[in-house]
Amino acid sequence: MPDIDIRTTGRAGRITLTRPKALNALSYDMCMAIDSALRNWREDDDVDLVILDAEGEKAFCAGGDIAELYETGTKEDFTFGQTFWRDEYRLNALIFEYPKPVISFLQGFTMGGGVGIGCHGSHRVVGESSQIAMPECSIGLVPDVGGSLMLALAPGRLGEYLGTTGYRMGPADAMLVGFADYFIPQINWPDLIELLEASGRAEIIDDHAYTPPIGTLNYLQAEIDQCFDGETLSDILNNLRNIESEFSNKAMTALRRNSPLSVACTIEMLHRLRGTSLTIRKALELEYRFTFRAMEHGDILEGIRAQIIDKDRNPQWQFADMNVPAVAVSKMLQPLGSDALSFPEE
Repeated sequence: MPDIDIRTTGRAGRITLTRPKALNALSYDMCMAIDSALRNWREDDDVDLVILDAEGEKAFCAGGDIAELYETGTKEDFTFGQTFWRDEYRLNALIFEYPKPVISFLQGFTMGGGVGIGCHGSHRVVGESSQIAMPECSIGLVPDVGGSLMLALAPGRLGEYLGTTGYRMGPADAMLVGFADYFIPQINWPDLIELLEASGRAEIIDDHAYTPPIGTLNYLQAEIDQCFDGETLSDILNNLRNIESEFSNKAMTALRRNSPLSVACTIEMLHRLRGTSLTIRKALELEYRFTFRAMEHGDILEGIRAQIIDKDRNPQWQFADMNVPAVAVSKMLQPLGSDALSFPEE
């Protein structure tokens, strides 16, 4: 298919996203092609590892292709979106649990669906241009594709901050938070990929890694922990109002741009997920409770309209005063019963 190039080279299964003009946005068909290739290579003794990369300088993958979600959702056909998210999340789990090394090269923007395919593998490589984010609250979703797992595991309250504001992480920040493993200058990537293809040995990446340029989250950690230490959106808003600083003002501005319902549900999700029982499947199942309901009961259609369709940047969110009732959060995150996310291997 024209949007993705799947092949084997040497000892490597190779997946290259080839939609640079669309920032390599991930369509349903692309997800299914990746899923099929990974399942085939899992049983292929001639494939020792998998390499994921993308064409273009601007993005590895800036997210899911949401045009069709909007088109079907505005016609009150919610099944396409529910099927897309269900099968995409199954792919995310497949990558996370894959028995062979999965190596991703994440230049430019890696956001949303790009995180789902690029940040769950065993060897996640970033370079000078890398910017990784979970900006779903800006269109009325929650951090999904397994991103909630990494946010829940992030140091302190970085998860709440990143998940609710959509802050873009450079290479050092991404490594600190757990979205990436290695910093390698991008000029070195082609030669390294050739070595990986020829050898089938993922461990050679260790010999090519550098220390990344200094990030910013280390310096902001204390303020983030102070401001975002709360059980609910209301708690965090109170903290931000009571702490007069440049950081708190910027954080408040960022939160006000996003869907209050999505922000409140994101905070609740991270609190539910933290603990020793956290798994990728548990995170995805909780995310799916929200996304299954998102078009019918959430803000996603309005978010896509304001950001992508009309581009007026003026979404009319539910709970625009940011007072989100606890019952509204509970309704979005209650179990789905027979519609709950399941996995083929179960």
